[in-house]
Amino acid sequence: MGLCVLVAEDNVMQADLLGKYLRAEGYEVRLVHDGRTALDEVRRDPPDLLLLDVMMPKVNGLDVVRVLRDETAIPVLMLTARSTEDDLLHGLDAGADDYVVKPYSPRELMARVRTLLRRVQRSSAGSTSITIGDLHVDADRHEVRVRGAGVECTASELRLLHTMAASPGRVFSRSQLLGALHGLDAFITARTVDAHVMNLRKKIEVQPRKPAYLLTVHGVGYKIVDGSGA
Repeated sequence: MGLCVLVAEDNVMQADLLGKYLRAEGYEVRLVHDGRTALDEVRRDPPDLLLLDVMMPKVNGLDVVRVLRDETAIPVLMLTARSTEDDLLHGLDAGADDYVVKPYSPRELMARVRTLLRRVQRSSAGSTSITIGDLHVDADRHEVRVRGAGVECTASELRLLHTMAASPGRVFSRSQLLGALHGLDAFITARTVDAHVMNLRKKIEVQPRKPAYLLTVHGVGYKIVDGSGA
């Protein structure tokens, strides 16, 4: 069976259209029309990707993401009619991996879907486990551990962390990290990377304001070091 996408969109016609696009790409599709049902469906039978509208009845999309991030690391692509940068960053802060602003082109949407699902499609590839000091990142298992304790990360957070951990000490610019996240840079900004880095520090650092692993190189970007302070 192919990869499964759960579409949570309260507009029935729009949901049906999204289902048509996704099936044309070869994905299995399930449709729901409110946030509560979306939560129930993810818990009943987790999809490979959740395509989630922000404005929905019963439970809105942002709250759906916040609840799910305590339970699962499945990729979440949010659909939003809100176009300001701060509104979009709220979605990333809540735990979404990416967003598409309405109205969107089918080609853009499918490109975003394919990008997020590459993590799932690579699950049978060779090991991508990396250990730096007390930080362990395993992309295949979607697993991050710090000092032996598990850390829940979104797909985008894991991709950023793994990209930098694969080259410890190397400084990555924001544009390079945007490329690692999406392979696209026309619809996202450097602040997207900053939001993910801030969230990662809260998860992997003892003192997020004084990071030991994920360091800022002012005027350039970010890098991963072994956390020893050396």
